[in-house]
This record gives sequence, C-alpha cells and structure tokens, in this order.
Amino acid sequence: MKRLLLSLFMIGGLATVAAAQSAQYQDAMSKQVADLDSSGTFAPDALVAKTNTFERIAEAEKTQWLPYYYAAYCQVMSCFVGQDKGKIDELADKAAANLDKAETLNPKNSEVACIRSLVASARLMVDPASRGMKYGMEAGQQIELAKSYNAENPRVYLLLGQSLLFTPEQFGGSKSKAKTMLETALQKYAAFKPESAIAPHWGEPYAKELLTKAQ
Repeated sequence: MKRLLLSLFMIGGLATVAAAQSAQYQDAMSKQVADLDSSGTFAPDALVAKTNTFERIAEAEKTQWLPYYYAAYCQVMSCFVGQDKGKIDELADKAAANLDKAETLNPKNSEVACIRSLVASARLMVDPASRGMKYGMEAGQQIELAKSYNAENPRVYLLLGQSLLFTPEQFGGSKSKAKTMLETALQKYAAFKPESAIAPHWGEPYAKELLTKAQ
C-alpha cells in the first residue's frame, strides 16, 4: 500500500510539473505570437531577436512543433526585409532546419509546407536569372503539398495569389488571376478557425493589401 501511495504521489507530482511547464509554454508562446500579430512588420534585428526567442522556447519544449515553425517564419521574413542578399542562403538554411524539426513533430503539415515555399522563394531572390527554374519549381511544389494537406488553409491561396501578382505575364503571372486567387484567400480566411490562439493565423491583412494592387 505504501508503495502504491508513493507511486501515486510521484505520478501526481509529475503531472503537476507537466501542467506548470505547459502553462509556462502557453504563456511564452502567447506573448510572442501576440507580439508578431501586433507588429505587422519587423526590422531585421527585431526578427533575429524573435527567432532567438522562439528557438529558446523550442529547446525548452522539445515536443512542440510551433516554436520551430515560428522561428523559421521569422528567419524567412528576415530574408525578405533584409537588404543583404549575401545573408539569404544562411537564413534559408536555418529556416529549413527548423522546419525539418517542426515536420518531424507534426508530419504532412500544410503550414510548414507554406513556409518551405517561402524559403524557396527567398533563395530564388539571390539570383533570379540562374535560380528561377529550380527554386520557382520548388516553391510551387511546396504550395501544392500545402494544399493537399489542407485545402482550407487560407495561406495557400494567399501565396498563390502573391505569386501570380508578381510573376510577369510571359511566365504565367496575371493580375486578373491573382485577384481571383486572393478573393479565394479572403473567403478562406473568413471561414478559417485556428486550432488555438498560438496556431498559425497570419496573412489576412496582407491578402487585402495585395488584392488592392490586383484590381
């Protein structure tokens, strides 16, 4: 009986520790994600700081995919807002490594595939003339994967619309096609219900901004 009671106390203690860790994780992630939401855009240095924070959370919570995801998100956003193309490949490599960890924990993830598409687009920017075919194809393949994993993910249609808007017509781009795709994205956003307050939900204001450019 004593052993049984001791075992129960130990299990209860472990459960209490796990609950405390879970609450700490939720609090930390809620703060960081809310900060991303309220900011809209970040300077490169701020994105580096955010990346470091999410990576620290990931190291503390090794079974959670979202910190790795958000670290990769911040790294790829750094590629687009930074002025030094020489840093893009290094940032893209780090983002890809974080996405690998996220995908190991949560396979066939539409959100992860969306960020992988952005990583490929970032690599393309380094030298569009020589990299366009390889990374343009990779970006498109990742979006198709994202769509196959979750056809209701609005970020899929946002990224497709963005691509159509900024791709020259001779290579398949089109304002009218972009407009249709971005309208679909906004319909998907209206119906989209994130799994939690810290689950990916970015992009709706940007979709509206792009739609005005596609008119």
